[in-house]
Amino acid sequence: MAQEQLLALLHSVLNAVTLGAVVLDHERRVVLWNDWMTKHAGITPAQALGAEFFALFPALRGGRVDAAIGQALYNHFPSLLSQSLNKAPFPLYANAAVAAVATDLHDRLQQAVAVTPVDLAGAPRHCLIQISDVSIAVGREKLLREQTMVLRSQTFSDGLTGIANRRHFDVAMEREHRRARRHGTPLSLLMIDIDHFKAYNDHYGHQKGDGCLIQVAAALSAMLKRSADLMARYGGEEFAMILPDTDTAQAMQMAETIRARAQQLAIPHAHGGDAGVVTVSIGVATRHADAPIGIEGLIGAADRALYQAKRRGRNRVEV
Repeated sequence: MAQEQLLALLHSVLNAVTLGAVVLDHERRVVLWNDWMTKHAGITPAQALGAEFFALFPALRGGRVDAAIGQALYNHFPSLLSQSLNKAPFPLYANAAVAAVATDLHDRLQQAVAVTPVDLAGAPRHCLIQISDVSIAVGREKLLREQTMVLRSQTFSDGLTGIANRRHFDVAMEREHRRARRHGTPLSLLMIDIDHFKAYNDHYGHQKGDGCLIQVAAALSAMLKRSADLMARYGGEEFAMILPDTDTAQAMQMAETIRARAQQLAIPHAHGGDAGVVTVSIGVATRHADAPIGIEGLIGAADRALYQAKRRGRNRVEV
């Protein structure tokens, strides 16, 4: 193949590749500019060739791309710009229509940029800038992250009420118990049970029963003010509330406020006792630094207190 044919072939290949290719000379002037760059930068070869690179992209001067070009031209050092740190350094867009209405970096193509030194016999060193559109890959990665977050949320939240589930409770209980033991701080646990819930389900039906659980869970979880506090559905009509850095007196006060709030919801309950509305019974237990107990012991103590509240007439708090 003759040299002219070879050059024509190389030119055709360069314009056929689906990435940006720019070559700079030692003075950082553009000596090669392919069609991909024309399409996505909106700059024609006539405008680019011979122009100083940073006259075309002034916003890149002094930044990571500028440093990479310097490393390639003067230190013979190639660079690959991390996409996570340099998502869209070049003002490149899918098409002219997008470029016309673009307002921020999110409108640009997501880019992977490589800057490579190029040695030419008998000439000062040049450098090649390759720009790949990774928007699809980034979008796929974002989708996978979102799906992972949804799955994680589903793993740790109750499907009916939307609050933390038993698994979330177990993880949080382990974490807070370990922290209380390490720092010598109190840890309180409230076990909360809806009174006469089986009778409620039998009388009003399971759909109404589910609505009751959702309403009670939403109202009680809304009472938590600290990020470390946790309200979880422990099972059936029973809920658990973890209160770190909370002593017995504070836990009792919180429990009484919760009991009153549940009654204030005024959810009718024909078989709910004297109140005539849905109520809750609450058992309180506290792990103190001077009388440490394990997680099972703390849960067992709160369960016994809850049983005592039920035995003594319901709609009450016991410790």
